[in-house]
Amino acid sequence: MNFWNYSGLDFRSKIGNMAQVAGIQHYEFLDGKAKGVEAFGLRTGSGLEFTVLPGRGMDIAAMEYRGVPLAYQSKTGIVSPAYYESEGMGWIRSFFAGMMTTCGLMNVGGPSKQPHPVIGDRTYGLHGRISNCAADQISCYEDWHAGTYVMRISGRMKEAVLHGESLSLRREIETAFGQSDFTIRDTVTNDSQYEQPFMIMYHINAGFPLLDESSLFYCLSDRVTPLSKEAEDKRSTIDQCQPPRLGQKELCYAHDLRENRHGVIRMAIVNPDLQLGLGLIYKKEDLPCFTQWKMFNEREYVLGLEPGNCLPMGIEDAKKTQKFGLLRPLESKTIELTFAVLDGTEEIDSWIKQIHQPLQDFSGEKEGLR
Repeated sequence: MNFWNYSGLDFRSKIGNMAQVAGIQHYEFLDGKAKGVEAFGLRTGSGLEFTVLPGRGMDIAAMEYRGVPLAYQSKTGIVSPAYYESEGMGWIRSFFAGMMTTCGLMNVGGPSKQPHPVIGDRTYGLHGRISNCAADQISCYEDWHAGTYVMRISGRMKEAVLHGESLSLRREIETAFGQSDFTIRDTVTNDSQYEQPFMIMYHINAGFPLLDESSLFYCLSDRVTPLSKEAEDKRSTIDQCQPPRLGQKELCYAHDLRENRHGVIRMAIVNPDLQLGLGLIYKKEDLPCFTQWKMFNEREYVLGLEPGNCLPMGIEDAKKTQKFGLLRPLESKTIELTFAVLDGTEEIDSWIKQIHQPLQDFSGEKEGLR
């Protein structure tokens, strides 16, 4: 929904600079473990504001709508790649969470290893390196185009090693003035001379107050697989959110989600008390796997929505199940995700209706990716 109901020409006659109502700020953190991390702050004018970190894989840290925080931020805070611990579970020492942290590109899930004919056994830490890779080729654009004030940022992350992989992830994030949504467009390219497996998962983290005990998770699953005994025991509450409880363990569920007639998957987390929700849409062809992560411990209160081309099981197990990506030399794969704030019961009800009736033609409503 566009918050502004009058034409660009009428609007522009009332201001001297677009920064009055919307725009992009480019800056750098100056102290603590975040020192040196490059960032963009985007403000669309609808009330949507979010922070993108080229210094941390072009991931999304804070996000809010009309002053209401939407994303969980972990106790680590934003951490520079200089402090990244790649071995074992060291990844969680710099997992700021935020609205989205990217996992991959060589491993998603627990620590794993793979043999290599030259290097020998290679070990991969939890969830891979890409979130701790700083971007290069960074660009920022905002201007009027065809009556719309477009805001766009992009950058490229590179994951490479001598004798091994050379994978690049080029990310473009685009929104527009007055909009309460944005689209992420990722292109993963195999720049090496060898066929290359790759794994990618988008660790999307809803937090308080969007996430609260009254909040509900909406998706349409053909099959749900609990990934632990405790998750199986609490399967009946899979769509519900409970209050935080000290010592609560994580609950993980793998979903086989149903797409609509355009091949698009739609889901949402909704807080009915706030009449506010966060919707996500993407193509199942791009991201065939989905994991729901319920982590309702005290101070670790987060609902993770995790679409990917794999499940978070590590490259070693992924190769056994053949659930991962594969790129030929110089081949690329493009993935799109759209995040949408759902404001009020009308938008929420329309979104939920489209989740539960995926094959129906909703005249006049957005059916695919922007």
